[in-house]
Amino acid sequence: MKIVISIDSLKGSLTSIEAANAVKKGILNVDDKSDVVIMPLADGGEGTVEALVQGMNGEEKIISVTGPINEKVDATYGILKDTNTAIIEMAQASGLPLVPEQLRNPLNTTTYGVGEIIKEAIEKGCRNFIVGIGGSATNDCGVGMLQALGFEFYDENDNLVELGGKVLNQIKSIKVDNRIKELYECNFKIACDVNNPLYGENGAAYIYGPQKGATEEIVKELDKGLRNFAEVVKKELGKDIAHTEGAGAAGGLGFGFLGFLNAKLESGIKIILDEINLEEVVKDADLVITGEGRLDNQTAMGKAPIGVAKLSKKHGVKVIAIAGCTTQDAVKCNEEGIDAYFSIVNKAMTIDEAMNKENATQNMIETTTQIFNLIKAVKN
Repeated sequence: MKIVISIDSLKGSLTSIEAANAVKKGILNVDDKSDVVIMPLADGGEGTVEALVQGMNGEEKIISVTGPINEKVDATYGILKDTNTAIIEMAQASGLPLVPEQLRNPLNTTTYGVGEIIKEAIEKGCRNFIVGIGGSATNDCGVGMLQALGFEFYDENDNLVELGGKVLNQIKSIKVDNRIKELYECNFKIACDVNNPLYGENGAAYIYGPQKGATEEIVKELDKGLRNFAEVVKKELGKDIAHTEGAGAAGGLGFGFLGFLNAKLESGIKIILDEINLEEVVKDADLVITGEGRLDNQTAMGKAPIGVAKLSKKHGVKVIAIAGCTTQDAVKCNEEGIDAYFSIVNKAMTIDEAMNKENATQNMIETTTQIFNLIKAVKN
């Protein structure tokens, strides 16, 4: 029996690989002759670097970069040497949790550190990039990232602009001559699961600015800057992409990647499933095990376990989900390809007790063991 395990992390408790290893142990408690294959799983957000590095024999790198408020932070990214691929979570360099609440103001925050990570990865030989852009503290349209990569942005007096969302309305011209030459050789896949345009009532500033510390007046100023920058890019580079779906992601970072690095914006789970080549692995499987920390209606709307389920169903493979907890509306997951799902919480306990790594591991093992006891009993 071939069983493929591709389970997302239980955030704050177990990594993707730790959860999968616990499931594997539960399976082998019942049937030690099964062929159990573990595949890493993530959705392009938090935990993506860890999952792919652990699951694909990659290597983690730590680099000191410019953080969102222009202070040094340590950022972790991954390198998959077999494919010269860098795995980057922009939040490692420019994420909202890196900014103290009292200092949150997207006029001041920058994506410069993201560019510094890309630059180092290029120096280490990477030419393929997977970048998750969730959780940003920024609204600078990726200008900071681009400045770190050698792009130059000038104001009306032909002076280089500084850092932060406040500079977007100052930019009048762009020079690309000094950009890192290796960028021509690079391919960027951007994990983006929002479809906001760059500006306007559904754009980056109005929808996401307030959660980053923007007041009503700051939102208006940011939106004005986004409009200006889009016009400059259209005039200077001939690219009219402000209304492209996802251009407004991460404070316009999606726009920066599209306009300057010829990136592709795709569903995070699609990028990861393609990268790990999961379809090739599951097509001859007898059973697929997936899951995440909390299985609910949001899961059914396209999160990582549903991506696994839909891929498995293409080949007629049954899918079981195992989660830290499940909700009443998780029944929607059955309609999206998950044949049955189970919670690993086996008695009354506090959230802290449930999320304790040792408890979660043991609960995962015990739940899987009982699931496969049932499978064995039915088969016999």
